[in-house]
Amino acid sequence: MSKRRYTKSFEIALSAIACAVATGALALGLLSGWLVGTGYVIAILALMVPLSKQFFIGDFLAYIATVILAVVLGAVVKFWDLVPFAMFFGLHPLLNSLQIRFKVNRWLAFAIKAAWFDCTLIAGYFLIYVISGASLPEQIEAIIAGWRLYVIIFTVGTAIFFVYDYLIFKCQIAVNKLVYRIRK
Repeated sequence: MSKRRYTKSFEIALSAIACAVATGALALGLLSGWLVGTGYVIAILALMVPLSKQFFIGDFLAYIATVILAVVLGAVVKFWDLVPFAMFFGLHPLLNSLQIRFKVNRWLAFAIKAAWFDCTLIAGYFLIYVISGASLPEQIEAIIAGWRLYVIIFTVGTAIFFVYDYLIFKCQIAVNKLVYRIRK
């Protein structure tokens, strides 16, 4: 990346564009019901754009505005669909960029991020199945009864997170190259 100093207006504009795209994708995904995953992916990629120029504060503010605007645009009805994005997926690219910027040991960072991801899964489970009263099929309910739920989440969740974290790092590299080519 170049050492060129960008103006504050450029940071604000890039962050605002990222916020608009992320909010639109999340709102569309949450309102449709079956495009939630697609909305998450597009929102995550959009929030990577300010990070490509190392605008950490701009990215964080874009994340906050995205969550607030997504709630205003319809997520208040199905807020449990937005909770994983608000708790983890929206902040994860920022944490990855800060990890690289401050040269944090990647295994230490992985352990912290994996525990954070697993706690998000547990919170999502409680929101959907415990608080809202939704029910799982009997066979699945028997498998995850008691403490087994936590073992499954911490083992399978960490394995899934390992792949997810690797793919998000690769996506950030691709977004960095794309933004560099656009600005060039």
